[in-house]
Amino acid sequence: MKKILLLLFLPAMLHAQTRFREDTGEAIGILKTGAFNAITDVPRVKVGQVTLFSSSDIRTGVTAILPHDGNIFQQKVPAAVFVANGFGKMAGISQVNELGNLETPVVLTNTLSVAAGMEGLITYTLAQPGNEKVRSVNAVVGETNDGFLNDITGRHVRPEHVLQALKDAKTGKVDEGNVGAGTGTICFGWKGGIGTSSRVLPSKSGKYTVGVLVQTNFGGVLEIKGIPVGKNLGKYFLSDQLNDPADGSCLIVVATDAPLSHRNLERLAKRAWSALARVGGIASNGSGEYVLAFSTNEKVRIPHNQPGPTQTLEEVHNDAMSPLFLGAIEATEEAILNSLWAARTVSGKNGVSEELPREQVKKMLKR
Repeated sequence: MKKILLLLFLPAMLHAQTRFREDTGEAIGILKTGAFNAITDVPRVKVGQVTLFSSSDIRTGVTAILPHDGNIFQQKVPAAVFVANGFGKMAGISQVNELGNLETPVVLTNTLSVAAGMEGLITYTLAQPGNEKVRSVNAVVGETNDGFLNDITGRHVRPEHVLQALKDAKTGKVDEGNVGAGTGTICFGWKGGIGTSSRVLPSKSGKYTVGVLVQTNFGGVLEIKGIPVGKNLGKYFLSDQLNDPADGSCLIVVATDAPLSHRNLERLAKRAWSALARVGGIASNGSGEYVLAFSTNEKVRIPHNQPGPTQTLEEVHNDAMSPLFLGAIEATEEAILNSLWAARTVSGKNGVSEELPREQVKKMLKR
């Protein structure tokens, strides 16, 4: 299996990664980024990806995000999900919001592979030492529909691909664009994919880190730093009534090392969602927009086996949340742009998705 996966990785990974900030010299917002400008700048967070890119019509994959490298079921992390537009099939969200925690890694894939994602996460969790008596697992799996480029009904993602992504998860640099769950996605009519970014708060604001990873597959009228890029390039929603590029969905995962409860994580998730409007997203009827936020801070972990009936947790005060809100907005906006900047033209089952004409956009930014 491992040799097969390596072959599947190869075609989608031949191009060098290009990122918005490095290529244009333009910063998004005012806060500093982390060392990798990625969700993995948040301590203990890891990302693993499996890219399925073979024959002429398999363009899909898996992206897995681990809040920490311990037994997540036994040491759950506080989490919240904000549903901005519920046209989606994200699994596990009701328990996350009911109990306020996450007990598995988060897996992103395509719409018809949510079941495979759940199967992989359940197998992963049950195999963890200490989970021998576990009889219920709330697997969290998000999706977007990559059916234009990918043979989505072939359901090529298997549980073993999920297990491979979890096994390969690491800190540091995160591959973007046509990789993992973003292999077959389309954004604003151009090739989309996986994108990531991070922000570090000033010392006076706690020096916490906020990291974001997105799976972009949505539409509208692309805008970058106030410039109507989509309109200028003639590719935007309603420019062609016969081909609606606005449907498809966007998944946003927000991680932070700030000690937050479910309540403030939900507030953080809502702010991250606002970044879609900053880039011109319209949350169209068929586009499911979901934001999942979690905290990696050990002070707010929730043990599966509680030693007593109560638990005392430390949390950032409401009045100190605004810098985190800003960090989530800026990181989400830049992650979306990185997903477009790193993606390359892909042909697939039903046609071709062209990459964003970066040189033209760079000229607009200079003007």
